[in-house]
Parts: sequence; C-alpha cells; structure tokens
Amino acid sequence: MKRRIDPAAGAQCVHRWADQTDSGNRPRRSDTATAVRYTLEELSACAPGHAVEVRVPPFGVTQAVAGTVHRRGTPPSVVETDATTWLALATGRMAWEQALASGALQASGERCDLSDYLPLLRL
Repeated sequence: MKRRIDPAAGAQCVHRWADQTDSGNRPRRSDTATAVRYTLEELSACAPGHAVEVRVPPFGVTQAVAGTVHRRGTPPSVVETDATTWLALATGRMAWEQALASGALQASGERCDLSDYLPLLRL
C-alpha cells in the first residue's frame, strides 16, 4: 500500500487533534483532515481488502477488509461517520457499539463491523 501521509506526521496530527479536543478547543481543520486520512490509511494497512468502504466526509474514504470486491456503484458494505466520531473510534475514546447506538455511525452490509480493528492507535 502506498502511503500518502507520512506516519509520523499523521500520528502527530492525531495527537494535536486529541489535545485540542481535550482542552475544549475546536480542533484545527487541517489537523482533523490529516488525522482522519492517516487513520483511514492505518485501517487499510491493518485490514487490507476491498469488502468495506469507510467514509468520513468530507475528509476521506478508503476500502478495507478482505472479502468480496466491488467495482462500480455503491459497495455491498459501507461504514459512514463524521470526523469526530471516526477519530474517537480510531483512538479508543469511543467503542464501536456506543457509536452505533448513538446514531453517529452508520454501518450496513457484510463485514461492516470494524470493532476487531479498532482502536488503530492509543493516545
């Protein structure tokens, strides 16, 4: 997998996002964007495949998890959430079930439960 974001720079943005969130400040958009894209790359690295499309609008999308492959149109399995929820899941600040129950996360289709791959990193 070719990385677009340097892992050190990506991890640094995740930490800045967390620090800004913890201090009650609104995280910088650039930190949020890079943190989301980096964690999506991490997911693709630890769960390679094309069975599930993970969408975090407006910052990024990736395909992950081994299994069926789709070529066109809406994939059979989709996970979609906002940046704050995604980063909370990626860093272990929120559990998969909690995000689903709150309605902040939508997941449909086969293999869409990503809880086995999360958190991607711990702060």
